[in-house]
Amino acid sequence: MAVVSESTFVGRRHEVAAARKALARARLLTLTGTGGVGKSRLALKVAATLRGGFRDGVEVVQLSSLAAGELLAPTVAAALGLRDGDSDPMALLEDHLAGRRMLLVLDNCEHLLDACARFAARVLREAPRLRLLVTSRQRLGVYGEHVLPVPSLPVPDPGLPPHVIARHDAVRLFADRAADASPGFRLTRENAADVAMLARRLDGLPLAIELAAARLRTVPLDRLARELDERLQAVTSPATLPPRQRTLRATMEWSYRLCSAGEQRLWARLSMFPAGAGLETAEAVCAGGEVDGCEVLDLAAGLVDKSILIGEQAEGCVRYRMLDTIRAYGCERLAGDEERDLRERYIGHHRDLVARNRIHETVPDQLERYRLLRRELPNLRAAIETCLGGPGPPAVGLEMAASLWSFWLLSGSATEGRYWLERGLERVTAPGRGRATALWVYSMLALRQGDPAAAAPRLEECGALVRREGFADVLPYAVRTSGVAAFSAGEPGRGLALLEESLALHRAAGDLDGVAFNLYYVAAYGASQSPGRAAECGEEMLALCEEHGAPVTRSYAQLVLGIVLWNLGDLQRAEELVGEAAEFTRDIDDKWCLTQCVEVLAWAAGAHGDHGRAARLLGAAHALWQSVDASPFRLSYHAPWHERCVARARRALGVQAYQAAFREGARLGLDPRPLAGSGRPGAHHASGRV
Repeated sequence: MAVVSESTFVGRRHEVAAARKALARARLLTLTGTGGVGKSRLALKVAATLRGGFRDGVEVVQLSSLAAGELLAPTVAAALGLRDGDSDPMALLEDHLAGRRMLLVLDNCEHLLDACARFAARVLREAPRLRLLVTSRQRLGVYGEHVLPVPSLPVPDPGLPPHVIARHDAVRLFADRAADASPGFRLTRENAADVAMLARRLDGLPLAIELAAARLRTVPLDRLARELDERLQAVTSPATLPPRQRTLRATMEWSYRLCSAGEQRLWARLSMFPAGAGLETAEAVCAGGEVDGCEVLDLAAGLVDKSILIGEQAEGCVRYRMLDTIRAYGCERLAGDEERDLRERYIGHHRDLVARNRIHETVPDQLERYRLLRRELPNLRAAIETCLGGPGPPAVGLEMAASLWSFWLLSGSATEGRYWLERGLERVTAPGRGRATALWVYSMLALRQGDPAAAAPRLEECGALVRREGFADVLPYAVRTSGVAAFSAGEPGRGLALLEESLALHRAAGDLDGVAFNLYYVAAYGASQSPGRAAECGEEMLALCEEHGAPVTRSYAQLVLGIVLWNLGDLQRAEELVGEAAEFTRDIDDKWCLTQCVEVLAWAAGAHGDHGRAARLLGAAHALWQSVDASPFRLSYHAPWHERCVARARRALGVQAYQAAFREGARLGLDPRPLAGSGRPGAHHASGRV
């Protein structure tokens, strides 16, 4: 969770105490207040102070970049480390939260008010030990909700003695931010009255105070006070706004007018990015007209100096983002041809970004691509939404959603993938290649979620469309998905034949990436049907991944080959392969692969006679299976070995000792690293690393 340091948080002692007290007696606390009043920062501070009081932890979920209420549950599930394996992620969340004592913070709920209210009511009903802390501009209206309005910071009368003025939180905040903006600044007897007047004119709004303090980089305090006073008197905000919102808006307009023309345009254009943007992206998308590409860096630096942008180091480069209130104001400044041109560049940039970063390609930078897409997800959502629900081209939105299929799987976001694909398929009805691709991707995601009824009609349409229109490049994927569907329908012979057919089509087309993934499916589903053939496919897949240096695909090759070798009796190599895959997938948070790895390592511990460790690993695997909404009994290559391992451990330990060890492992659940222990003496195997 995010932690607020003392250097970034000023005042609010009474509000923190009130929130802690409220959460001690109420299970839902909503912090309300106008934009810029500091609700989010207060929530983070409260969460940080309460972290030690919740056995199962504190988790903060930021919702400001989420455009659709349908994505609320999968977003929360992802934040909790749950792989979205079910078409109903709420059920997955309920199972996970049911017995946990934790604090869940939902930040910025006002634009998803109805969805957040339904979510809160349901999880509080199903998880009796859960506490919810919510920030919103208005209450949720849920039974049992406790509302704590967040006021502006207290401001002093400028006529008070300087030492009294200095005690007020609004003055302390200004002095703290002013010292950052102008090193050497401090509150003195001579300037205390001016600072008090500034704080009073800004109604004690933290964001407005911070924006004003940033001006001290270039403007002396006495002149700053005059400028601000003149600007607040000159700006006429809508009379329908409450006084504090009028003050904040006036402060925004004042800050905007103090920017150069280039800075104003960059402020407006960067407001398109919910997740912020790196310098190269800002130059590619935001340059043009009044903003020259070579000036973007200097303009961004100017906006950082004025506290409009926040510059953060991310993986060796600077990334620029805005607070939501500032971003919303910037969006208002886009209109006409500028907005249209920027929108086209924004969509084009993110379309190209997705095309360049397909995770399923057998390349060395798979992991870097995955991390990039995770970081850019809010921006990708905005681009897809603009295409499917706004003025952008729907076909491009559908193309992006379908091209992200491997990301939806690896990140555990099948529900979100299906959401965008459903919307896109409703908008794009022409029988083209884009629709055919989206149909098989939707079917695959539905099958992954155990929803064959939803997959069947889409898959049937895909097959007919591909054959009628002659989309030879889409055909192997449609056949492969049909093979998986056949296994789901209890037809393993037909399913394996279809997977082999798909593999042959990929080979004939010279599609290396398709070959690699089909080898995985043939090996996995053929492990018990045709173990010799499965071993050939597993070895070939591993060799391909090592030849091309593809680390993500390699972990799946190690897993599937390990399972096949286990069936063939090569326990030592199976354990080594699966242990290494477990180590890698745990570090990148790929729970689907990790779950199966921990399951296999439990079998290995049992085979070495360490039944206590086997029981603990089975418990950890049980929690992981639940988190991905799956079961070893649904997979033909897991079920018999799982049952055998459980039976042996029960006999060796006795029922009570087995259950105690199982519960110990289940408590560790999503982080099984503490289960490291000895395995077979003298052997090098990776199970001890888990």
